[in-house]
Amino acid sequence: MKKIGFLSFGHWTPSPQSQAQTAGDVLLQSIDLAVEAERLGMDGAYFRVHHFARQLASPFPLLAAIGARTKKIEIGTGVIDMRYENPHYMAEDAGSADLIAGGRLQLGISRGSPEQVIEGWRYFGHDPAEGETDADMGRRHAEKFLELLGGKGFAQPNPRPMFSNPPGLLRLEPHSEGLRERIWWGAGTNATAVWAAKLGMNLQSSTLKFDESGEPFHVQQANQIRAFRAAWKEAGHTRTPRVSVSRSIFALIDDRDRAYFGRGEQDGDQFGYIDGHRRAVFGRSYAAEPDVLIEQLRRDEAIEEADTLLLTIPNQLGVAYNVHVLEAILTSVAPALGWR
Repeated sequence: MKKIGFLSFGHWTPSPQSQAQTAGDVLLQSIDLAVEAERLGMDGAYFRVHHFARQLASPFPLLAAIGARTKKIEIGTGVIDMRYENPHYMAEDAGSADLIAGGRLQLGISRGSPEQVIEGWRYFGHDPAEGETDADMGRRHAEKFLELLGGKGFAQPNPRPMFSNPPGLLRLEPHSEGLRERIWWGAGTNATAVWAAKLGMNLQSSTLKFDESGEPFHVQQANQIRAFRAAWKEAGHTRTPRVSVSRSIFALIDDRDRAYFGRGEQDGDQFGYIDGHRRAVFGRSYAAEPDVLIEQLRRDEAIEEADTLLLTIPNQLGVAYNVHVLEAILTSVAPALGWR
């Protein structure tokens, strides 16, 4: 049994071909899509975070709005770039959104991907410490965020406060119990997956990772998941971790599907470079008639290893079409693979 959710990058563009022409469009449509996904019986609504881009950025107002409009569906991110985050303010925002949603947040965080601007985190007031890289800074922010979510008091109270305080050191409020166990790390390498396991974070593995063996993407990703689980066990954590993988999967049901995705343009993995020097492997897209799709997906080792599958969606094609895309997977593909 797998959990199945969608992952939206939240693109918008002022083009007549786009159903999301403004930031307001994509925010409101994201809420509507999450409501529809819950109606279909999907398990999760996840959103990418990018700064300085015509995409979704600040996630917590959106997550809180979806939490207020839904009752069961998990609401998450994939991923928040921790180089840009103030861990203290983020802990307050996350706690508030999680309480509004009734404890349904599943927050994916990470070092982030190449951005639209050079060292964009500096504009947010963040600079690596001496001897740190920006990736080190992102992991440091993540560790502080996890510590704050633990809910332990750390701040000395004012002896003459405006309002009465509980005894002892004060923590950030509002605090949402259990959110610490619903934090995921988006790992691009085996080493960062192992690091996340040691810290007790769940694992998100995307449609790309750094190439560490030259093997097909799904094989490298499956090996990353196994390394994560081994490190989790070695760390002695008592709960069972969760692992998600993201895929672009389209069942070709009607002429619209065939027109958009039936050209076979991304039927294989691609190798390229991120930040100009690091070789990465990008996973293939899947688009075929349901019976063919089922056979292809059975050979994807990483999907087999994961307990959660996030379906990337073409959000600019509008809510109605994306509901069709998701429903097609749930009804014509997932049952044959034993996912539901």
